[in-house]
Amino acid sequence: MYQIDVLIQGYPGRAVCHGGLGWSTTTLLRCKGHNILVDVGAFGVRHLLRQQLSACGVEPADITDVVLTHAHYDHAVNFTLFPKANVWIGDHELAWAAAQPPDFNPLPELYVRELTQLDRTRRLRDGEHFLPGMTAIASPGHTPGHLLFHVENKQQSVLFTGDAAKNRAELMSSTVADTADIDASLRSLAQIWSLWRRTPGTLLVPGHDIGMKLDREGQPYYVGERHAAINAWFGDDLTPQPIDLCCPPQLGRYSV
Repeated sequence: MYQIDVLIQGYPGRAVCHGGLGWSTTTLLRCKGHNILVDVGAFGVRHLLRQQLSACGVEPADITDVVLTHAHYDHAVNFTLFPKANVWIGDHELAWAAAQPPDFNPLPELYVRELTQLDRTRRLRDGEHFLPGMTAIASPGHTPGHLLFHVENKQQSVLFTGDAAKNRAELMSSTVADTADIDASLRSLAQIWSLWRRTPGTLLVPGHDIGMKLDREGQPYYVGERHAAINAWFGDDLTPQPIDLCCPPQLGRYSV
């Protein structure tokens, strides 16, 4: 049913001296009549997101749907770049986010306000089937209205976990960092494992890591190669000094 391309790799790390890193996963799903983005990232990925879409032959105006796991800036703000897309977000998540006063947290209050007023915003509830083969599943904890998205696909089932399971470390340790409700997060993690194990070969796409599947022993393995690096200018000219964050700096789109 869907062609699946991970356009932006999520990264399982945090800047030590400069606040949050905010490198989250963005995935393109394509089938007849639909070009869907699951989470759309923060400002810093805009040039790369445009480049990756172009490599897939997709224009911003071709995106029919933006699907958001939750309202945090690093997953949500770039919905404004897709003028024809319906924007899907949890009803509980949006109501909660809109009720929060401006604060020193990851909620982009002006973008949340825009979502509450946008006529293309579509509010989702737990268990709702809303796009071909796609189901929204409540996964509170990281935020109160966070959603998983489970895609039943003949060629490849997919489970988008957003920040309910940000990375492999959270999945394997059965605990999480950065949650508003640790007990709810642990229940959501248990639900993720149950869904993942239910259909052999399911691709799990986390919020801040690369995709994984389960081997025959039920252990996760990565299905893509991680790419992460920074160019820095510490010298006396404009020659960049690459800092490898795990591997050679390359674009990170991969198809499943």
